[in-house]
Amino acid sequence: MRTPLPLAFGALLAVVALSACSAPAQSDDSRTPAPKPPASESPAPVVTTEPVDEMTPAPSAIPACDTIITEGTVEALSSEGWTAKQEEFRIGDTALEGGLLCLWSDYSTASDHGQMYAWAPLDAQTADPAQRSLQAEGWLRSVEGDSVYFTEDPEFAIATDENGFGMTYEFGDGWVKLADTKQGLVLIDWP
Repeated sequence: MRTPLPLAFGALLAVVALSACSAPAQSDDSRTPAPKPPASESPAPVVTTEPVDEMTPAPSAIPACDTIITEGTVEALSSEGWTAKQEEFRIGDTALEGGLLCLWSDYSTASDHGQMYAWAPLDAQTADPAQRSLQAEGWLRSVEGDSVYFTEDPEFAIATDENGFGMTYEFGDGWVKLADTKQGLVLIDWP
């Protein structure tokens, strides 16, 4: 049986092309290596990135209403048609720089239903007077592990969780959180 000439020639070209691609390059051992720089000369440093300023957070590390709470909470609130409005986070007269207060609700209708979540970085110089002012205003102080909590007096709370806690601040190491209820604090997942 004879193979048509064009088909045989095409197959030969394919074999040659494939073998050229798959064959490793042969090195010429007869070449002399490049001279090494003298020991007194050091190679110039190569800069690959700019120095990182550790005090400035990366853009993805900036808190926002849809990032300070868990992803599941954002999905649940959004699926109900709720959106967030961001406001300044304050404790008494003190505005907390770098913080935010997020009020989630369905703003398309008049309603008093909503959720509140807040987070801010907080140093000890600001945390101490903030805690003293909350205590002076009648907030109830408690300590659990490394966290200090200030909860509004249940007698004046608009809403409470299953344990009777209403609006609550949680002070941690370098941050403070706020939620409508103490249980709501677990939904704040920042930092």
